[in-house]
Amino acid sequence: MADPYSILGVSKGADEKTIKSAYRKLAKELHPDKHPDDPKAADKFSNVTRAYDLLSDAKKRGQFDRGEIDENGQPRGFAGGGFGGAQGGPGGASFDFGGPGGIDLSDIFDGLFGGGGGGAQQRPGPRPQQAPPPKGANIAYSHLVSFTDAATLAPQRITLGDGKTVEFKLPKGVVAGQQIRIPGKGQSGPGGSGDAMVTLTIGKHPHLVRDGDNIRIDLPISLKEAVEGGKVKVPTVDGNVMLTVPPRTDSGATLRIKGRGFTRKDGERGDQLVSLMIHLPKDPEELKKLAEALGNDEMVRAALGV
Repeated sequence: MADPYSILGVSKGADEKTIKSAYRKLAKELHPDKHPDDPKAADKFSNVTRAYDLLSDAKKRGQFDRGEIDENGQPRGFAGGGFGGAQGGPGGASFDFGGPGGIDLSDIFDGLFGGGGGGAQQRPGPRPQQAPPPKGANIAYSHLVSFTDAATLAPQRITLGDGKTVEFKLPKGVVAGQQIRIPGKGQSGPGGSGDAMVTLTIGKHPHLVRDGDNIRIDLPISLKEAVEGGKVKVPTVDGNVMLTVPPRTDSGATLRIKGRGFTRKDGERGDQLVSLMIHLPKDPEELKKLAEALGNDEMVRAALGV
């Protein structure tokens, strides 16, 4: 991944609000759902998300700016060098062994000269800590989740670059563009393997539409069912269910089926909202007979004052 500031198009001095605004704009432009024919769309979206994850975390951003971690959040080899107190001087270097933070060589001299001098023995200063070996790089993947699976949080399977297939769970409240981390399934490295970063897209349903945590459907019903009422079959993500239509139901009336929507972050499920649409006969003769039988009721618009 390139420099996160360059990916988001912001300066290194950008504040949190500027970074968030830049991310939202790019995430909207690069979302894989808007580029179904671009095989690299998921990678571009993943890079923007990872750049924002790093820069929106004050601690990680500081570590990156100081060169302690790279753009993937992995530790760099420890920098700086030499002994504490080393400074430039004649010949390119001079050493301060006596001041605070300097190195006390009295132990070495005592060993060479038999411990002479009568001075008190001092403990050597702490040794510099070596940075832990870096992990391997993360690998980005894109995964299409069916509409029904996303609503019911069905287990998912994905084939990785090494040909192995792994199973993972969808999070509660799942949305398109969300990333799932599969630990240890990235590239190998001295400090262990990186992770697989899976960007999710959610497929469309032929009849159902997501509305937040709810699901909507326009359900055709016959004029007889609208007038007399009765039970009708309705498709849901959990299979077909029977819905009771009250007598004298107007076209456009909406009925609610509890707990048949998407799973929310609290574990509860939204509802399915069923809009009833009266379906008239297509045969002109039948329509004519029906119109003659019903007559003309001009009072249907009385509530509008016309």
